[in-house]
Amino acid sequence: MKRTVLIPVLLLAAFALSRWPGVMPVNFSLGYALAFIAGAFPRRLPWWAVGGTFLLTDIALNVGYYHEPPLADYHLVIYFSYAVLFGIGRLLGERAGTLRHIAGGLLGAVLFYLITNTAAWLENPAYAKSLAEWFRALTTGTNGWPETWTFFRNTLLSSGLFVGLLSSLFQAVEAEEPKPEEEKEPEA
Repeated sequence: MKRTVLIPVLLLAAFALSRWPGVMPVNFSLGYALAFIAGAFPRRLPWWAVGGTFLLTDIALNVGYYHEPPLADYHLVIYFSYAVLFGIGRLLGERAGTLRHIAGGLLGAVLFYLITNTAAWLENPAYAKSLAEWFRALTTGTNGWPETWTFFRNTLLSSGLFVGLLSSLFQAVEAEEPKPEEEKEPEA
């Protein structure tokens, strides 16, 4: 199998396996980076493959592990947040360089956190609809769950780490590939 196909397949398989509860720390995910990198390197990692992996693993986990319906309303917010990450990757593109990709991935992680936690604040009746309660949704969360700032920390760490690694990997693959030779005009 060509390396250009093998790398994305291995990344998506690693992501799918890492989603199993307990394999990785909570919210320490390859997913943020995959969504971002699919935008920055669309020829290397197609959006439909990343989106399909998100969808299939969500359904498998919900039905097979959590014994819940295949998808819930909150998945729309999560998929929208991944689309924001993809859009930031698209804006930067593959020529941006690893440090700019890391900065873009971190920005995406911040936006992902703000979007998903604001949606939780709006939807969850445990929160009053006030600025103080929105701040609580962003920092400590509700009882019975880990504090939401720890989710944010893990989101930032994993996004920065994996975006940096994947950006470097895909840029190295781009550099190794031979460029098509320019056609020479026939001499007169």
